[in-house]
Amino acid sequence: MSKLDLAKEQIAYLKLWLGILVVILVSLTGWLISNFQVSHLSLIIASVLGLATICYIGYAIHKRIEQKISSLEEL
Repeated sequence: MSKLDLAKEQIAYLKLWLGILVVILVSLTGWLISNFQVSHLSLIIASVLGLATICYIGYAIHKRIEQKISSLEEL
């Protein structure tokens, strides 16, 4: 497998995980909005922390995808 094909596969794999994170983010946000008033405070805090963590991981994956794409110019 050439380096170009390997880089493309790595980008595709990172995009898969980014898509999964987006689905989790949307689902957790929807749950938080619909259950905000009836849930226990600790559950609300945990979900907000989870949202922040998912956003950070999504941003980190996005940066890795950008780095891989910019490295394609060198191949």
